[in-house]
Amino acid sequence: MAARVPRRLAADSLWDYALRLLGSRAHSTGELRERLLRRAECAGDVEPILLRLKERGYLDDRRFAEAYSAARLENQGFGKARVLRDLRRRRVAPATAAEAVREVYSGTDEIELIEAYLQRKYRGKQLDTWLAEPKNLAAAYRKLRTAGFTASNSIRVLKRFAAEPELLDSLETEEADEDQGT
Repeated sequence: MAARVPRRLAADSLWDYALRLLGSRAHSTGELRERLLRRAECAGDVEPILLRLKERGYLDDRRFAEAYSAARLENQGFGKARVLRDLRRRRVAPATAAEAVREVYSGTDEIELIEAYLQRKYRGKQLDTWLAEPKNLAAAYRKLRTAGFTASNSIRVLKRFAAEPELLDSLETEEADEDQGT
């Protein structure tokens, strides 16, 4: 069976389509631009529609980035780097994303966030016992880094549980070398 090709939309229909998209969930300007360009009969119709949406307050990347960052912090407890990466993937301008994340995460203690994240992710396990195993410790470290937490704070928290904390010291020096570009 052949894949269905989406119908190309004229300006009026494209406006309705944009409103439907924004009605289902918030989008960044970049995301919405991509979706509209895929459906537009004339690519020149997209920018005026985006401008009209912004003028009416339906599209605001700053507000989107702040709400997205707050939701990721409150609901998933992710670190700053993960939220920044996700916002960039959603086509939010890097400066706008960085400012929103900085504002949302101000006053947040990353150590407490990491501890809560570990408790949530390893709910059924006795952390002291489970993280005493080097392979589990390494897996937890990778999970924390993927979740957007800094290497130094991840290591600081994991050292409390490690049977051999010196194993984590090697990770810390590797991360410092990567951060300095060597």
